[in-house]
Amino acid sequence: MLFRGPTKANPSRVSSHSVESQRCAQAIPRGVPTPGRVVACRAASAYAGSAYSADPAGALAALEEENKLLKTTISDAKAAIMELETQLKASGIPLPAPENSPDLMPTQPEDFWSPAMEVPYNYEYKDRYGAISPIPGHDGTECFSWDATLWGFAEHFRYRWRRLRSIRQAIEDNEGGLDNFTKSYNRFGLNRGMHEGRQGIWYREWAPGAKALSLIGDFNNWTPKDAHWAFKNTYGVWELFLPDGPDGTPAIPHRSKVKCRLETPDGQWVERIPAWIKWATQAWNEIQFNGVHWDPPETGSPGEIASDKKYTFKYPRPPRPRSLRIYECHVGMSSQEPKVNSYLEFRRDVLPRIRALGYNAIQIMAIQEHAYYGSFGYHVTNFFAPSSRCGTPEELKALIDEAHRLGIIVLMDIVHSHASKNTNDGINMFDGTDAMYFHGGPRGFHWMWDSRCFDYGNWETLRFLLSNTRYWMDEFKFDGYRFDGVTSMMYHHHGLSYSFTGNYDEYFGMNTDVDAVVYLMLVNQLLHDMFPNAITIGEDVSGMPAFCRPWHEGGVGFDYRLQMAIADKWIEVLKSHDDHSWDMTAITHTLTNRRYAESCVSYAESHDQALVGDKTIAFWLMDKDMYDKMSVPGKGPASAIVDRGIALHKMIRLVTLALGGESYLNFMGNEFGHPEWIDFPRDNTYDPSTGRFIQGNGGSMDKCRRRWDLADSESLKYKWLLAFDRAMCHLDKAFGFQGAPHQWISRADSADKMIVCERGDLLFVFNFHPTRSYTDYRVGCNASGPYKIVLSSDEEVFGGYRNCSKDAGVTFVAQPMAHDNRPFSFLVYAPSRTCVVYAPAGWVDSEADRKPHGIAGLAVRDLGPYFAR
Repeated sequence: MLFRGPTKANPSRVSSHSVESQRCAQAIPRGVPTPGRVVACRAASAYAGSAYSADPAGALAALEEENKLLKTTISDAKAAIMELETQLKASGIPLPAPENSPDLMPTQPEDFWSPAMEVPYNYEYKDRYGAISPIPGHDGTECFSWDATLWGFAEHFRYRWRRLRSIRQAIEDNEGGLDNFTKSYNRFGLNRGMHEGRQGIWYREWAPGAKALSLIGDFNNWTPKDAHWAFKNTYGVWELFLPDGPDGTPAIPHRSKVKCRLETPDGQWVERIPAWIKWATQAWNEIQFNGVHWDPPETGSPGEIASDKKYTFKYPRPPRPRSLRIYECHVGMSSQEPKVNSYLEFRRDVLPRIRALGYNAIQIMAIQEHAYYGSFGYHVTNFFAPSSRCGTPEELKALIDEAHRLGIIVLMDIVHSHASKNTNDGINMFDGTDAMYFHGGPRGFHWMWDSRCFDYGNWETLRFLLSNTRYWMDEFKFDGYRFDGVTSMMYHHHGLSYSFTGNYDEYFGMNTDVDAVVYLMLVNQLLHDMFPNAITIGEDVSGMPAFCRPWHEGGVGFDYRLQMAIADKWIEVLKSHDDHSWDMTAITHTLTNRRYAESCVSYAESHDQALVGDKTIAFWLMDKDMYDKMSVPGKGPASAIVDRGIALHKMIRLVTLALGGESYLNFMGNEFGHPEWIDFPRDNTYDPSTGRFIQGNGGSMDKCRRRWDLADSESLKYKWLLAFDRAMCHLDKAFGFQGAPHQWISRADSADKMIVCERGDLLFVFNFHPTRSYTDYRVGCNASGPYKIVLSSDEEVFGGYRNCSKDAGVTFVAQPMAHDNRPFSFLVYAPSRTCVVYAPAGWVDSEADRKPHGIAGLAVRDLGPYFAR
């Protein structure tokens, strides 16, 4: 069945009458509001005005609907006006000078494809929370309806369901429910509160092994007074209240450095950063980090960015997309210059790039504070503190709010799979004992990552991690998470030196850490209940069944699994085989090898392949030629290696997007074939798992950045890859093929090196052959009628030769001639190392990219049939 909307006419059934009707309709600018639309706007305004006092929520909904309608009308009108002006200019007709109004000024294509959100002046956004649902009464085997072979492991599922039920019941009985339990960041650490009728600051810390504990910092000159010593309750929690001064001045001023000083069980005195600290900084002349009491005394107006005012969110969270196009990014290394970039610079310089490319989500790495910058954020020391290298907590909030204004979902790469073993800056051995939040003994150490492993069966560990998950959603308005290292969490062997073959015994037995799996079920319940549009992605390489089935069915509860095998497959192909030996069947099998009814995020490469010691796809393809042979023709020497690399880079990404999953990910800069790996400033060190010496780089930041100037240069070929990535993303916006239920591979021919596949209404034709082009090559399809080229990697703007171009305007009529097990077929020209996408002719406009709102190289009429951001 084709992916068609119920209200859209079948574009494949085109008669001469319907074509003429379309021409007539095109004579009227799309943006001109009809009387009906105006009436609808006025009706909404009238309802809002009359009903506000009786039903403010209903009035707000009506105003929001009116706002959407007006924005659509204005956006369409702008596009129509700009198109008309372009035609008038081409005819030599002078135009009147534009009025000084932002609504009448020229817009960019992203204003048409990704219009920015608008809210009333001084509007303040507040979350609307969902309710925590009870545990269903079944036995945890509801997910078996999707896979009957799981019945052989029913007892395992029942056991973990009983564990989930017992933990939830204990939370209800002892903590006042999951909602209250997961807001513990309002109780632990430093928080404003009352005691015996006085305002002040409470400090609470779980440190059961400590014999004594005090709070020190700038506020007491790092020497505790009698009133600065805490008392321990029966649960091992130390409590201290510091009242405000007579004039209302807080005992600990905003931005004060703080630590706790405690006596360990063996009598040693140590200093620790509070485990729940909300900011931690490292002074330029200090080695260690210090906790910082972050409590701005003033609150800014919505959207106001001020150094010492609490940020007030202005823009609502964007609606959950039907599929994700994720731009994986690292704020610190996002500058063109060799420096640590800031949240505000990323907000100003990088977010507009992401919007223009057509991605609808960003996945930000290295947010949680990490003392060692070179860990890429994966050795977390301070779980509740955003990295101070990039700015303040309020500046991170401003970045997220701006992303929401641009309609971009913001995901956080969260690390709950392990923690830094750093005792000076982190939570390892916080009270002097080996365990606390972690397993004691060898089980508590990850031998390959040189880090600590959490004990997910420990009550306070559950409080800490669940509250941490809630905190970033509540306080910073993240829209969801990519959970790092989930495979390491779920198995006692951490997935190390272990090959998963798909045998279910590997997933449901003594190797499984049930406590960790139950924690993941709890965290997915929390997020999806409290934040109904939350998105969770799990980095799991094992392929555990029911990983992406809802928790209330007995599944683990993730929305997506990262399809990690795809990137490994591409590296294997590029590393081990010459072009003539590429196996199309093996490639398509890897791309489509995912569990039924469990969604995946595909990617050709992520940050893993961009790190020093590995190679990006661009580097595998072009290697050293990227340094001096990337000039466009006429500007420098030609290179057959570069020509091959650019062609295959485009094809690899499009076939991954078309077949690899229900969503897609790209790492920052890889879209244009960034020529350098990522090398964080680092000193000489040793690999903890092998003892191998690793040469440092002298602390250099030269390769810890992104060379945007290369992509922006008109004289370099990087611009071709950038343009293709942009067109590819907007093709998905227009046709929604990633989210389409219809996917079919009709040909995977290793002799011809051809892949022909369908996704949604589109037909994709890939010719990976290094030398052979095919004339009159028959391709099967699922629907009859006329097709046209909507995207071709052979366009000049993508560095192609225009042998197969949308500009030819050729109509391909699918005839009822069965081919490759498809009911219809037509003949195409398939040039060597080229990918071409065919769409129903009614939605193709070869002139689209010449219009003011056009995307270079993309032939989509208007916004396409299934446009969604």
